[in-house]
Amino acid sequence: MRVTVTQNDDAAVEDGKSGKHGTPGVNWPVFGTSGGIIVAFVLWAWLAPDSADSVINAVKDWIAANLGWFYILTAGVVVIFVLVIAFRRVGNTKIGPDHSQPKFGMFTWGAMLFAAGIGVDLMFFAISGPATNYLTPPEGSGMTEEAAQMAPLWTMFHYGIPGWAMYALMGMAFGLFAYRYHMPLSIRSALAPIFGRRIHGGVGHTVEIAASIGTAFGIATSLGIGVVFLNYGLSEVFGIPTNTGVQIALIALSVFITILSTVSGVDKGIRRLSELNVWLAVLLMVWVVVMGKTGDLLNSLVQNIGDFISRFPGMLFNTFSYSDGAPDYPAQDWMADWTLFFWAWWIAWAPFVGLFLARISRGRTLRQFILGVLIIPFAFIAVWISIFGNAALGFFRDGDEEFLNTAVDTPESGFFLLLQQYPGATFAVILAVLTGLLFYVTSADSGSLVMANMTSKPSTEDSDGPPWLRIVWAVITGALTMVMLLIGGVYTLQSATVLIGLPFAFVMYLLMLSVWRVLESEKHTLDSRPRSLPGALLDRTGTPQPRLAWRNRLKRRMSFPTAEETEEFVENTVAPAIDEVAGELRDLGLDVTVKRGRHPEYPISFVDLGVSFPGQDDFKYQAYPVPGQIPNFAVNVNVERDTYFTLEIFSATGSRGHNILGYSKEQVIADVIDTYDAHVEYMTLTGNKGTPTAGAHGIVPELWIEDDADDEEKTNEGEK
Repeated sequence: MRVTVTQNDDAAVEDGKSGKHGTPGVNWPVFGTSGGIIVAFVLWAWLAPDSADSVINAVKDWIAANLGWFYILTAGVVVIFVLVIAFRRVGNTKIGPDHSQPKFGMFTWGAMLFAAGIGVDLMFFAISGPATNYLTPPEGSGMTEEAAQMAPLWTMFHYGIPGWAMYALMGMAFGLFAYRYHMPLSIRSALAPIFGRRIHGGVGHTVEIAASIGTAFGIATSLGIGVVFLNYGLSEVFGIPTNTGVQIALIALSVFITILSTVSGVDKGIRRLSELNVWLAVLLMVWVVVMGKTGDLLNSLVQNIGDFISRFPGMLFNTFSYSDGAPDYPAQDWMADWTLFFWAWWIAWAPFVGLFLARISRGRTLRQFILGVLIIPFAFIAVWISIFGNAALGFFRDGDEEFLNTAVDTPESGFFLLLQQYPGATFAVILAVLTGLLFYVTSADSGSLVMANMTSKPSTEDSDGPPWLRIVWAVITGALTMVMLLIGGVYTLQSATVLIGLPFAFVMYLLMLSVWRVLESEKHTLDSRPRSLPGALLDRTGTPQPRLAWRNRLKRRMSFPTAEETEEFVENTVAPAIDEVAGELRDLGLDVTVKRGRHPEYPISFVDLGVSFPGQDDFKYQAYPVPGQIPNFAVNVNVERDTYFTLEIFSATGSRGHNILGYSKEQVIADVIDTYDAHVEYMTLTGNKGTPTAGAHGIVPELWIEDDADDEEKTNEGEK
């Protein structure tokens, strides 16, 4: 069992613990508008494919010519922003209450981040990216030593830190506002510091519509790349023709898998498959290293890492203003087809992956979260691209121009053509097809799940949308993928992504402003403690500590109270002290509430004092019993008992481990006043503008006990 802070309705917390929550209802304005726009686009592309193709590419060309700098700038700003947050003092702020601990250990968490970072598209671009960069680089001449050196670096760059910084920003926003500030798990909640209560109306709907449309196109792009890749692989293994009929059949397969997993409840099986395909991908990489020129590949890997670190700042803000590129492939065209496409694609995927990252990172500090998200997935991606990219470059530089030209002109072929250069090619190609197929079906399944969640009503629980809505979104995204492939293939998908990602790029700036505001509020909280009590004795968390007599301090340190002793202390000391303070605050004209309840598992009461302030965060002082295991150094303890209790003080953002059990009544009163003074100082620091999230709900959350088994069920099933 674990203590957590969350916002609940009265029924859910009546007995002090959470109940099972039902499936959230459909958010009809968001679902109807976003679904309607996408369906209208599908019909237009189906009925007038030439018109759709020309319009999409014309708009993409206009964006590349006039707003390419905006995409480049946005990626750079996001990278700088998340790093600043990580290394500021507020980087210690937790994604969740102050007392929360990570659900997953570092190894498991890192493995889940790693799994979220790879997909069939990484197999698609691991060869075609370096091949294009070697033949037609954006800077310098093609097929030179410099072109070979930079070829894998540009692909690593496009799959690397800038994109994961966007995921980190979105995950940070989701996690902070849902798990720390007790708001619904939705994008609109993350904009509360800017728009206040307007997030519940048109403003919130607009943002979520933009996110839903962008995510749908991002999913369609991944599915489209997967379809083309798998079609080529199946033709190599089974001789299946490469045509739109087979691709439509693969799209139908993804819809069927989603329906099957929805109606039969095999989601956990889908998750196991997603774990399996990660290991299959690793096996493929090891196969290439062992069967290829192992020493050369490892030498190139080490140099790629060094080159990437040294060149990354210049690459981040490079708009190729002074570069011509290849004669038949200008640098600006290269930037539009690669950098702008990838940045728009990352932006479109950010709500999808950010939601997953937030759910698995509850209890971690922002510093741990940001650095983990930036480093762990990219470490694998860099190794993957370096190994496969340099393996292909070895054949290109040895004069295999047919392989090079085919990998550039038919990008879905590159991965399979490389595997065919090694012993055991048939086994490796079959393994690649199986891996790509698993990536494809798990992405389609999790994509429909996330779309259903995004178009359902916001909830403070990690609940999934209605099953029928998930099926509807599987059909819509499948249809979108199909028509985009029919009117122009992967290139049209890329062009549409550049177009669709633009509106949500502006939302990224709003999210940065919102997160900055709320973390400034966290900084005020840290500053308010020492400023409100300059003469007080503070513990290591900054919590004021009464100066107890030295004998009492020794006694408290070696005391391990029973449930009966804790209950007696609450009833005879804490409750009267809080009631007395509450009476004085009411006499001063404040809106005060005092709530009583009992621990759901032990016969111990808790007391909750709340003071409401219009336009500001409410004051919360809750004395709540927390069980612990008696340590082995304890003396004079009944050997039949292995549990003791502390009485921790919880604020609206959780407990910092401050224990008042053993205080006298006057000391408890002093502790309440010290904490109240710190809150008043915090409100003074925030000024008349109020606190960032106060205008969005203004509800003091209840404390409840969440079972670990329930928490396991809430782990997000979606991964890229």
